Amino acid sequence: MSRAVSPVVGVVTLLGVTVLLSATLLGVAAVDPSVPGPTASLEVSADASTNRIEFVHRGGDTLDVSGLTWRVSVDGDPLEHQPPVPFFAATGFRAGPNGPFNSASSNQFSAGEQATLRVASTNSPEMTRGSTVSVTVLHRNTTILDVSTTAT
Repeated sequence: MSRAVSPVVGVVTLLGVTVLLSATLLGVAAVDPSVPGPTASLEVSADASTNRIEFVHRGGDTLDVSGLTWRVSVDGDPLEHQPPVPFFAATGFRAGPNGPFNSASSNQFSAGEQATLRVASTNSPEMTRGSTVSVTVLHRNTTILDVSTTAT
């Protein structure tokens, strides 16, 4: 009688392993691969005398600036207050940025367009002539652009 139990236990075990593997594969197949972020070429310039940072979209995808995170640093140190693009009045920045950074705009940054913002004197570190101003643009916490310039 003990011989007849072994094949039944083996079949049940194999059936359980098969069901478990099938469920695992279905779970993996149901996960969508991450959608790649937009790609664009931006040129940045910085003017220390006016604390102005200007961006020119040189080509690539149109950027929906409201879906991106913008991180600015001066000589490797991040600004205390980062630009909450789009905005009109924000802590650490002078009111009324131009172009798609302004909350009254369409928030679409297309090739050929420019956008500007001005860092307020209440924000630090201070941008001085010769400072390296770096901007990192993130889409869903993934860097899509890293650009730097020397402040004039």
